[in-house]
Amino acid sequence: MVLQRRTVRPRHLLLAAMLAVLLFFSSFWLPPGGGRDCGSAGQPCLKFIWQKAAPPLVAAEAPSLIKECPGQSFQAKILLQYLKLSLSDADDVLLEPYLQSWDQLLKFMKSLGTMISLFSGKVTEKVVVIQELSLKHSAKDHGKRSPQNPASFGLKTGAYRSLRSMVEAELKEGVVDFSHRSDSGCRTLLRLHRSLLWLKLMLEGLAEGPDADGQFKTPGELCRDAYIVALAPHHPWVLRQAAEFVFLALPERQYFLQLVCVQTQQEATPVLQIIINALELVHTQTQRILAQHDMLELP
Repeated sequence: MVLQRRTVRPRHLLLAAMLAVLLFFSSFWLPPGGGRDCGSAGQPCLKFIWQKAAPPLVAAEAPSLIKECPGQSFQAKILLQYLKLSLSDADDVLLEPYLQSWDQLLKFMKSLGTMISLFSGKVTEKVVVIQELSLKHSAKDHGKRSPQNPASFGLKTGAYRSLRSMVEAELKEGVVDFSHRSDSGCRTLLRLHRSLLWLKLMLEGLAEGPDADGQFKTPGELCRDAYIVALAPHHPWVLRQAAEFVFLALPERQYFLQLVCVQTQQEATPVLQIIINALELVHTQTQRILAQHDMLELP
């Protein structure tokens, strides 16, 4: 399916320029890359570690309502498979499929245009942080950089195999700071966890019907409502203002529907609800584990 994008209007060009200014000033607030050696000092590493796409999953059953969408990078069916695999261990979250779920969610976000990079860029950074930590921990355990499938990077075994194993390892090593900012995997995953809630709440809004006057909320309004709940309480003023410009420039509702291979709201609601339910299961499990270790408010 070929998605039809909206014509860029002068208003949107103005918004893009204003957002660029806000992002420039916000860069003075953002902390350095925590000593990671993937870029010059103070510059975040924005690229994924894996060098090639992970092999396609074999038949994890996705509901028949979820179709493959030819011609687009985001595939809801693959997202559901990875979300399901992340919960393969009872009472835990496996980190490799969890991060692969984010690979699909990032494709969804990037499909919405360059303005959404305010969010997608930060999510990419955090995925990379956890991958780098898993690789370093694996290299330390093996005494050298062990040859592994590029898609795993220490996530299949060891301390970063799952959320619980990561929490236990980082608490034991004393790398989780409950008072000050750190580059621990636990703190980083908490940020992904909050972003997952933002996307889930936004999709819940898209799945809803019209109001009493027969009007649907725009995607921008839905994203703003979700942002206020999930992310705004944790962002400084300048990022909250930049987010407002992002929401104004989002595509119309029909474009969002096309991303899940449907044409009407009636078709979209059951499809979106399946995705929402899968996100909810992963979010709830993650919330439970982080709460057990008092990690829901790591600075």
